[in-house]
Amino acid sequence: MITELTVENLAIIERTQVRFDSGFTVLSGETGAGKSLLIDAIQLVLGGRADTDLIRTGAQRLSVTGIFSAGEVTREVLATGRSQARIDGKPVAVGALREFGRMAVDLCGQHDHQSLLNPELHLGYLDSYAGAPGAAALAELQANLAQFREAERRLNELRNGVRDREQRIDLLDYQIQEIESAAIVPGEFDEHEQRLTRLKHAERLAEAAFGALSALSEAEVNAIDLVGQAQKLTDSAVRFDDSIEPIATALASAQSALSDVTYQLRDYAESLEADPKEADERQARLDVLKRLRRKYGADETEVLEFLATARRDRELIDDADASEEQLTAALENARRAMQGAGNALTVIRQKAGVAFAEETAHHLRDLAMDRARFSVSIRPAEPTDTGLDIVEFFFSANLGEDERPLAKIASGGEISRVMLAIKTALAGRGGVPTLIFDEVDAGLSGRASMAVARKLAELGQSYQVLVISHSPQIAGMADHHFRIEKTEQNGRVTTQVRRLEGTEREHEIARLISGDRVTEVALASARELLGI
Repeated sequence: MITELTVENLAIIERTQVRFDSGFTVLSGETGAGKSLLIDAIQLVLGGRADTDLIRTGAQRLSVTGIFSAGEVTREVLATGRSQARIDGKPVAVGALREFGRMAVDLCGQHDHQSLLNPELHLGYLDSYAGAPGAAALAELQANLAQFREAERRLNELRNGVRDREQRIDLLDYQIQEIESAAIVPGEFDEHEQRLTRLKHAERLAEAAFGALSALSEAEVNAIDLVGQAQKLTDSAVRFDDSIEPIATALASAQSALSDVTYQLRDYAESLEADPKEADERQARLDVLKRLRRKYGADETEVLEFLATARRDRELIDDADASEEQLTAALENARRAMQGAGNALTVIRQKAGVAFAEETAHHLRDLAMDRARFSVSIRPAEPTDTGLDIVEFFFSANLGEDERPLAKIASGGEISRVMLAIKTALAGRGGVPTLIFDEVDAGLSGRASMAVARKLAELGQSYQVLVISHSPQIAGMADHHFRIEKTEQNGRVTTQVRRLEGTEREHEIARLISGDRVTEVALASARELLGI
């Protein structure tokens, strides 16, 4: 759930902060007031494209912060084109915001219903409806599929290795012996390189260290003595002017710090020694490691991974005949287990699909789509991590028309109501906690708008629902109401978001009914919608 949104320097929004509650919230306002900017802000903070054109004229950056139940997310876009993202104060990649957003918010725009217009995502809706039994069956399918892929990989590797058995054996034996004889340790290259650099420059390092010691403490005129003198003088001056006391204290700290540095420098200088033999040994070791890196991997870890693979391949070739028979049997067993788990998952989805379609169709009838039909198509597919099924939603809005793929035939107003019906069917079955609908009432009649309003209110009992709307019927059914409005401040236009209560809410709903000129009749209708 989103509890707070703070937006700074986004287009005509200079700064606004909105605190949201649970349940059903409506946001209304005149055309051009900036309602879509709130959607832009939410999309931006959840990993949307950062466009410098969104930065308010004259500002150097825009910033959006959203406080969600799962954490605080901040996104900044600089005028230079750079973008910064943080979750709970820690810098993250933009991809992490997108992942966070997928779990936090489902944004349903009038022309932007990705989750319904993309058939590849229909499976996720059906599995959410299927619940725990489907999740358990999917997990079993994925485990069996992983075993099948591993058995297939091992068998293919073995068969490819047998084709050039003798040559392959010679090469593997050489590679294994070369790497094993080196007895490499991860990270040793950097250690040898650092130590060798120190050995090669021991004389220069000693010269620098002893020179620094002389300047600090051993020369006739040295830093510690000079700072000590300065400190004594300032100490004596404190008696006459206590404002100099911070300077005296700082000088005392400086003298203490210089003494500590002197001890450290002396220890370092005494540890330096030129050892030609050790330098030669470390150089020789580096040459060995460089040769292995050029041949087998970018670092010691990759070289050791290469060694493990080579050993495994060698073992497979040694027992090629027996291994092929065993692996063939293992592959077939894994195939049967995978197919069985996939079939069990398909049965669960088919049963859930019938119930899901019936419930969604019921909600569509509640949304003034009396003749609409909705169904779930499940077709077989090649095994993937999502199962053995292709799932697609089919839809018909009118009597006598065949059901066709939803993505191809539904209009903007219809897709809004289908989304509402689906979300209501899924209510209480998991999924993201916050649903945002952008002008879900577009193209709807008064009767249809009232049906949508009732359904949104029903949905608000299970989710946090935020709706941008021009519909008085929807506004009247909401638990909370905000108005988005433009004002002029210091000769510039800015957008603010304001919570409405009491008579202010009545007037806003009356404005939605009658336009800018609010009449007594419109006010009476507003009170009726509000149940006052």
